Amino acid sequence: MKTTWLAVTAFLFLTSPVFSQTADYDRFGGWSLVRGGRTGFFHVEIIKGLWWFVTPEGNGFLSKGVDHINWHAERPGSPPVVPADPAEWAKNTARQLREWNFNTAASWAEPEFANAGIVYAPVLDLAGAADPDDLWLNRKVFDMFSPASQAAVQESARKRIGELASNPWVLGYFTDNELRWGAEWKSKESLLEMYLRLPAESPGRRTVETFLAVRGKNVETMTPADKDDFLEKVAAEYGRLTRDAIRKYDKVHLILGCRFAGYAPDAALRGVSKYFDVISYNDYSAKAPLEMLRHITAVTGKPVMITEFSFKAMDSGLANAKGGGKPVATQMDRADSFERYATDLATLPGFLGYHWFQYFDQPKEGRAIDGENSNYGVVRIEGTPWEALTERMKTVNGQLERMRP
Repeated sequence: MKTTWLAVTAFLFLTSPVFSQTADYDRFGGWSLVRGGRTGFFHVEIIKGLWWFVTPEGNGFLSKGVDHINWHAERPGSPPVVPADPAEWAKNTARQLREWNFNTAASWAEPEFANAGIVYAPVLDLAGAADPDDLWLNRKVFDMFSPASQAAVQESARKRIGELASNPWVLGYFTDNELRWGAEWKSKESLLEMYLRLPAESPGRRTVETFLAVRGKNVETMTPADKDDFLEKVAAEYGRLTRDAIRKYDKVHLILGCRFAGYAPDAALRGVSKYFDVISYNDYSAKAPLEMLRHITAVTGKPVMITEFSFKAMDSGLANAKGGGKPVATQMDRADSFERYATDLATLPGFLGYHWFQYFDQPKEGRAIDGENSNYGVVRIEGTPWEALTERMKTVNGQLERMRP
């Protein structure tokens, strides 16, 4: 019965207007005026000096996506309101996004989007799922050297990949979101110093102690170079661990990186670069971080994508008191800011796409996990579009490929 339902659903998807091809775009949203190799799955190529995703049909693709497309309630104490037919909801939402010339259901989109006729890019949350506490919220470090942690990452990959391994609509996988790589807003400690505070019997603590002893160093004599070298060691172990876990269950889809949280130390970039196909970077600046993105490609030799960015406006009725980025005044300012940011990104040879955060606005009382209460949505919390923004998105998204140098 399941096979029959999937077959019928696939036929409806492929014949629905959401999936119809135009003269310039294939059914995945790939631009037929840029041709690469045809492999049956997404991959990356340099074509005439520019990096591109390439669709399963061999056409150049820039990922234009929206994060957090779901029905999960973010209000404190509120249960999720699940649609009567989640698959139909995903299909209709995919149609809406395609009308605005988006082509990707990005991080934290509901799993039904894997079969909704829009490219799907999930976060596997490999280290996050393997840790009993929230690595993102609490800014903890993950002991990359623990056999128990490594086994948990393998199990997370097994559970989360499953049937996605054979799905051509999957762009690839993000390994995690906004891990801690050193000094940041929570504290100024390096990763080396944080590993020294792990339990004495932990593999990570023993690893860092051996690392310092081999160099004839201790806590009092270690240098910034020691901290950088240890960070590179940890990042490389993380890259290897997550790459191997994904490849055990999926040999073909892209590894889209760990979604660096507005900073990406060179040592961490060097460590992961061997293992990731793409470097993903989250940013809430008023302008696109062009120099940082150029630098990332120079250090790693890999293409880059912005996997969170957004603008929030004070005319929305929301406080915008918590969450990344400074608010702008009006919805028209949001639209202008989006256009400027997106068109600047298109000038980068290493650019592969952007993912807007997020689909729904956050609740005015603050979302349950951390109290964020911002006008990030392309739609209001009751589901009606912010038309000034979405109309501009439709225009810019529809021209993005032609903006490349």
